[in-house]
Amino acid sequence: MSRSAQGPDGGRRALQAAVCLGAVVPLTAGGAGVWLGPAMLGDATAAPDLASHYRYLSGLLLGIGLAFVALVPRIERATVPFRLLTTLVVAGGLARLAGLGLDPLPSWPHRLALVMELVVTPLLCLWQARVARAAPSDSA
Repeated sequence: MSRSAQGPDGGRRALQAAVCLGAVVPLTAGGAGVWLGPAMLGDATAAPDLASHYRYLSGLLLGIGLAFVALVPRIERATVPFRLLTTLVVAGGLARLAGLGLDPLPSWPHRLALVMELVVTPLLCLWQARVARAAPSDSA
């Protein structure tokens, strides 16, 4: 697709908006998990070790969301970090997918998270690569 077919900025602004919108998920879920622990899922009596681990993983999720947001201003130059973050998200999604075969089916929000992890984030990564290719080179 030519640059003009993607808009005058090669799709950059649309990608920035999509990444900001997508980052709402890890920012809110991660923040809620850090603040509430397993109680955010209705388990106010979780063992201390489970609550600690839950908060740790929620902090990682929050950090991933913050990292994606940090890439937004120069998203056309952020291919390597974008791919690294996508790899982390997909790895988590694959772990969640493996759990589908090991545990009972999770609630809808967790199933939707799986779609975000294994479909939406990789598609955003492909879009970022396309925007990066369409961006003017710094060395001219």
